[in-house]
Amino acid sequence: MRTLFKWRLRALIVLVLILAGLAIWKRDDISRLLAVNSLFDAAKIVNNFSHMDELFFNTPLVLPNAPSPLNVAPAELPDIADWLEVRAVTGLVVLKDGTLVHESYYLGTADTDLRVSWSVAKSFLSALMGIVLEDGDIASIDDQVTTYAPSLIGSAYEGATIRNVLNMASGVHFDEGYLDFNSDINKMGRVLALGGSMDEFAASITARDRVPGAAWQYVSIDTHVLGMVIRGATGRSIKDLMVEKLLTPLGLEADPIYLTDGHGVAFVLGGLNLRTRDYARMGQLFLQNGMWNGAQLVPAAWVAASTADSAPNTPDRVGYGFQWWLPADGDEGEYFARGVYGQYIYINPAKGVVIALNSADRGFSAAGVNPGNIAMFRQIASKISTE
Repeated sequence: MRTLFKWRLRALIVLVLILAGLAIWKRDDISRLLAVNSLFDAAKIVNNFSHMDELFFNTPLVLPNAPSPLNVAPAELPDIADWLEVRAVTGLVVLKDGTLVHESYYLGTADTDLRVSWSVAKSFLSALMGIVLEDGDIASIDDQVTTYAPSLIGSAYEGATIRNVLNMASGVHFDEGYLDFNSDINKMGRVLALGGSMDEFAASITARDRVPGAAWQYVSIDTHVLGMVIRGATGRSIKDLMVEKLLTPLGLEADPIYLTDGHGVAFVLGGLNLRTRDYARMGQLFLQNGMWNGAQLVPAAWVAASTADSAPNTPDRVGYGFQWWLPADGDEGEYFARGVYGQYIYINPAKGVVIALNSADRGFSAAGVNPGNIAMFRQIASKISTE
């Protein structure tokens, strides 16, 4: 009996040592997985959203040029104090005709913070698609995605065109439920955290809800597929293309960060991290029809096409273009980029106003929040346009 007890004790000690060794060996993976599971906790969300490089695989986007400062002329905003608090805003930047008229930061954050874009990054990738198309690397957005990303042959993306995917009308089955641990979007997050391959994850999707092009359905992994298409067409990384073609010419104030998967592939559907002022620069670029400092960075025709309501069968409450949103009741040509937890770039061409907003709003998905934010942007735009 004593011998059996000693044998079991030794086995237990060996098991503990093995588990301890695995914990040390996989320490970074475990840390990233824990970060995913606590990313949006009330006590951590603000700090996490300004320090994503401490939590996930990432790569800096080193910009060779000196920053291009914005002109500043402060203007009075309407009383938005209650809205700022309720929506857990961390950064707000307002431009009028390209001039910085308001800038403020909250909840202990600073103007130098690199704030996570979440799905605002999708609109940046759409701009890059327009540039690559103009360069001739992609013949047509009516080409099938498998022409440039052959690893998707046999997946649910086979038969979908680039246009379908730009419109979020790929038809693939993908559960975007952020609050469901077992949703596809959260499975994808665990792939990202554990160093898996986003390309393999996209290629593994085989279920389809409808034929490509039949109807709009917001599917975040669609944007990764666009990244696969651009990489396949150009033979270059998204990081290098984004630095050369878009971000360097914009004169950003700080080197951005791209979150990546474990293979160094940019997390293009939500992994950009910029200062709030630099998100505003992107909005101003589009307000100026893709022109910046005398150079046509994004083709004007692409700006117009990507911000038009072209997606099929969108709900009454929303319009969608090529990775840009349009309010259903917009009467001034408004459009916006939007990310979860309250990230926005809002463009109002009629009033010459751009608003960049970063937040840590855990109530972002509640009914009426997005329309309420758009209403507030309109109120701000009207106020500064009448001064």
